[in-house]
Amino acid sequence: MIVPRRVALRSLFALAVTAFTGGALGRVASRTDRPEPGGASDPHAFDEMYRGRRLLGFSCPDGAPTALVDGRPLHLMRCADGGWVSPIDHYESCPTPLEATRAAVDELGTARLSPLAAAHGVPTDPTGGSPRGVHA
Repeated sequence: MIVPRRVALRSLFALAVTAFTGGALGRVASRTDRPEPGGASDPHAFDEMYRGRRLLGFSCPDGAPTALVDGRPLHLMRCADGGWVSPIDHYESCPTPLEATRAAVDELGTARLSPLAAAHGVPTDPTGGSPRGVHA
């Protein structure tokens, strides 16, 4: 029996996708290089409740800090003075990523962090108010 080329190519493609997906998921599931929050080896690790929000921080594999506010990413930027700021509160430099994340929560008030805040830092609910009067 001769298998048409199209059927053979679809089968090979499906096999390749399955192999790649399984391999990628296996690597993600077995990943142990990410330190647990609060671990002594991670200088940017934190896990706390602050003003009713869950703040979670850890270091990326490249060493940059990652901060999550209620599970949503918050972009942190390093300042020339060695401090940290976020797009939500970029008025003053904070000494640690945790302090910068707390300052962003203070600025948000009751507004939720936008899913785009990892890049832009815009609250989704401008009625939540900001102690500084900044609204999106």
